[in-house]
Amino acid sequence: MADVLPLVEARLRTALGEPDARAGVTFLGTDRIEVLRFQDIGQEPAVVRYATLGMSAQPMSDPTAVLADPVKGPRAELILSVRSGVVDTDKVLRPLAVLAASPQVEGVIVAPGASLDIGEPLWPGAPFTSVLVAEPGGLVEDLELDEPLDPVRFLPLLPMTPNEAAWKRVHGAQALQERWLTNGTDLRDPSRKSVPLD
Repeated sequence: MADVLPLVEARLRTALGEPDARAGVTFLGTDRIEVLRFQDIGQEPAVVRYATLGMSAQPMSDPTAVLADPVKGPRAELILSVRSGVVDTDKVLRPLAVLAASPQVEGVIVAPGASLDIGEPLWPGAPFTSVLVAEPGGLVEDLELDEPLDPVRFLPLLPMTPNEAAWKRVHGAQALQERWLTNGTDLRDPSRKSVPLD
């Protein structure tokens, strides 16, 4: 079976360029998770993207299954995009690694529409403690793997304030995304306020 991670990193580099920093975190009983940082200075204002590398090494398995399938099952990596130079967002590396390890640690399947809660600010002073998992395919295309492996999906993360997360639990992910769109919310603003929810 081919090692998935070199293929994943190659896909990230093709889509996002060369990473200018990387950090690795290992949690007890899990594989190492790395987070790569990519600066997109071609945009105005500049955007920094953080991408996990390691989450897709194993397929995510149904938490109700008696035995985890070592081959079949969804695979994913996470990508967070924020405007650079506004606040120090580099402390998001560890929380991102925690989220990427959650399928191994907690037996959850991370999929579009899901909320992932850190329980603390994503970075010091951040107004966000959770993220909404968005649909893949926009920034980095799915990576097809040889059968019988599922493709690796690159899932964008959209930071949510506690109020937005609570509202999403009641009304759903689609309704929250429509609210953001209607209000012209800049989801890459690392210090943005909660969207009006009344």
